[in-house]
Order: sequence, then structure tokens, then C-alpha cells
Amino acid sequence: MVFAAEGGQLLVYVPPYTSDIPVRPRSRIHVLAEPKPVFCESSPRCRPVIGGRSLLTKFGYPSERLLRLAEPKKYLPAYLEKRARESPEWPVSLAAQNYNASQRILELARPKGLHPDFVPDREVPTRVSSFATSAYASVRVQKLAEPLIRELTCCSRHTHPSSVISTVSGPPQKAIASPRTIELSKPRQLPAKYAPPRDPEWPVTEAAKRAVATPRVLELAQPSTRPRMGLTAFNPDAFRVKEAAMKAVCSPRLQELARPIQR
Repeated sequence: MVFAAEGGQLLVYVPPYTSDIPVRPRSRIHVLAEPKPVFCESSPRCRPVIGGRSLLTKFGYPSERLLRLAEPKKYLPAYLEKRARESPEWPVSLAAQNYNASQRILELARPKGLHPDFVPDREVPTRVSSFATSAYASVRVQKLAEPLIRELTCCSRHTHPSSVISTVSGPPQKAIASPRTIELSKPRQLPAKYAPPRDPEWPVTEAAKRAVATPRVLELAQPSTRPRMGLTAFNPDAFRVKEAAMKAVCSPRLQELARPIQR
């Protein structure tokens, strides 16, 4: 059952599979079927706010205080004079030129002095004194200047390739490995079904070139055909109930599952 409103009239569409009993919509359906009100320019609810100010029922004028606060800040006469002359120099009045500063002002005008223990930065090129150039290092200083030599235990002391890497004593040379040691020393074997990676290019055999596809292979090679999405979305029989579903009888278990949960 479908309800629709067209031209201010309510239309009730009953599918063909339903009974012939006329259906009367409820009052709620009539209320929902009414079209929404259209607010146009002739409607009193629409106010023209785009491109202008909204219409106010009570329009008030600003007070003198608001008009005075809304005025922009005025420039100083000295600034306007300087801007007119386009000079970076600011004129100093005669009173400021002839003013005698007090002792407090002179004291505050003095720059801050450096700390007595302040040491300035040293120059980048350091000058070596004559005593340092003519000095001789002592035996202790020469011993401390020698690089630290560490013994490497992981590598051999010999650098020649043909030399022996490490010496093996006599008893290890005469030792005989046990069967378990020999078994563990064997490298790991590949599985019996292991296949090495195939080359990216391989020749095609003559039998494959002369092969003829069977009807079954040709049938499987055909691409699957699917209906278009447009036909699937606008299928007129999408909500049609089948005859078998209309004659179906609900089982007690389905009736039990269809009951709403009591909370």
C-alpha cells in the first residue's frame, strides 16, 4: 500500500495481489499527506535579508554618545605636520631643547655598567706564547699521550691472509666427533616437493600452441553476465510477493520468535 499526494489530493495505491476491500486512510495519513507551506516573496513570513538589512519592527536611532564613540581617532597635529613634510625627523620644541635635566634623570640615563669580574670573549685565532712553543713534554706526558691499545679477542692478530687464523691445540685435533655431532653438522636439506623459482619468461611448448579448447573450456572462459545497476535499482517487481510466500503457513517457532521482547 502506497500513499501519495498530488495536486492537493490523496491517492491510495493498492498492489494487485491484495484483496478487493477498499482502504480508508486515517486522519494521521491525511495530516502527513498535506504539502509543506511554500514561503515566497509574497508571504509575510519571508524577510528580504540577502542584499540588504532586515526589516525591523522598531527602528531606533543611535544616541549622541554612540555617535561620538563611533568617530575615528584623530591624529595629533605634530604627526600630521610631519606627514605633510615627509621628513623622518620629529620636531623638538624649544622648551625641550632648553630643559635642564635633574640629577635623578641623569642617573637613570646612564647605561648599565658591566660586572667587575666580566671577561670579554676571546678572539678566535689564539696566540701561542713563546714559552709554550719552546716547552718539552715530560716522560709522564708522553706516556699519557700514547693511544690506548686494546686486545681484540674476536679477530686474529695476523693480518696476512695466508697466516693461520687461530692455533688449535693437540687434543682437539685428535678428537673424534660422535654420530650425533655429525648428524647435527649436516646442512638442512630442502623438501622433496621443493620447486625452484621459475624464470619470468619461459618458452611455450608446441603441444600448447596446437591445443584446441574443448566446448567446456570455452564455456568456462566466457565472462559472467550481470544485470546493470540501473535495472536492479529500478526493478518494478522488487516488492512483489511470490505466490508460494502468500500461501505459506507460519510455524509455531516463527510465531514465538516474532513476538516482541517484553521489557
